[in-house]
Amino acid sequence: MAGNDMPGVNSVEKLEDVIVRSAEQVAGQIRAAREAISTVIFGQDRVIENTLVTILSGGHALLIGVPGLAKTKLVDTLGITLGLDAKRIQFTPDLMPSDILGAEVLDESSTGKRSFRFISGPVFAQLLMADEINRASPRTQSALLQAMQEQHITVAGARHDLPKPFHVLATQNPLEQEGTYPLPEAQLDRFFFKLHVPFPNRSELHSILDRTTGNVEAPVSPVLTREEILAMQKLVRGVPVARHVQDFVIRVLEATHPQSSEATDLTKRFVRFGASPRGAQSVLLAAKIRALFEGRFAASIDDVRHVCYPALRHRVLLNFEGEAEGIKTDQVIEQILAKTPEGKA
Repeated sequence: MAGNDMPGVNSVEKLEDVIVRSAEQVAGQIRAAREAISTVIFGQDRVIENTLVTILSGGHALLIGVPGLAKTKLVDTLGITLGLDAKRIQFTPDLMPSDILGAEVLDESSTGKRSFRFISGPVFAQLLMADEINRASPRTQSALLQAMQEQHITVAGARHDLPKPFHVLATQNPLEQEGTYPLPEAQLDRFFFKLHVPFPNRSELHSILDRTTGNVEAPVSPVLTREEILAMQKLVRGVPVARHVQDFVIRVLEATHPQSSEATDLTKRFVRFGASPRGAQSVLLAAKIRALFEGRFAASIDDVRHVCYPALRHRVLLNFEGEAEGIKTDQVIEQILAKTPEGKA
């Protein structure tokens, strides 16, 4: 029996070795990507990390920040570093859905035969920047958000699949709200993360000025490829999560709902609607990715705590009193995380 047992043991050990090596390889690749991006983008380490988490999840991110914080530069740099085809759309009030998706045009051959030909729009990219997405009409916003959800578009009854991977990084300016169309809550829910792009500190401003006002610009080289990104996205799904970690995510989600028995004082008083099940999916998937970033092949409660803010802040909707009092959703999430018991492994 000992002889029969040994091959099985060796097989398990070999499988564990493969898993560990895969996690270490992903951690190394992500570290290299972060370092490459950081040579161009200064003072945005958390934004860079969470953007990479978004891409490995297969999702999309909404970046909130004032003009001049290198949001466009971040997308361009990500495209080069990750080996993805990157495009940019400037959203304006007169932008039409066809300007994003593409349209069919009537062609006439040399013999006089007429036929329709589809001309693809800029949405056919692997990394798409939707700059100031809230400046376009709801109709145009919906055209892009449907593409984000379905991973394909339909024009004149014909389906056109989007390239893989397909990620949207949308931006919003928190200062100028005149002439804008705020994203409805149901559409906000389709974003994996909502990221606040902070203003750089004095030291970071020195680095920015040193690097951007001279004659030499830091070069950016590809670190990953499309195939490696897709393989990493598949690996992420296989990261195990213990039952007590999943229970913690569920309790956090329930605590965002004011009618729940898990609701905190801030939730009961200032929250109108809590996060959807898609929010719990985002938290758990992001926790798996963060574990891989750290070279671990199992998500922990600490990983969950780390990703709750970007995954839930756009899914917890304040009521009128909360908005009048100037309450931030991050405050609500902070209290929820402080009061939610962790349970036992």
